[in-house]
Amino acid sequence: MKHDDNLKTLNVIARAPFNVYYQGDAQAVTATNKVGEFDILPGHADFFSILDPGEVVITTKSEPIVFDINNGILTARDNEVMLFVNM
Repeated sequence: MKHDDNLKTLNVIARAPFNVYYQGDAQAVTATNKVGEFDILPGHADFFSILDPGEVVITTKSEPIVFDINNGILTARDNEVMLFVNM
């Protein structure tokens, strides 16, 4: 079975109306919704969620990007994760 290099990283854009928290490659995104804390990893199925207030962690090769949100939405599709927060 051929290993797909595209499954190693996510392309993440995390933004608020007047701020970009992060844009680039990541290994994982962790956030919280009504069910609880969840992770988005490379190869994740298509996903959409309304986010609860709390901490978002974007795990990168260098250091984690951590920020608090009041609300937001997250979409994941084809290893692209988009977060729109603090709207």
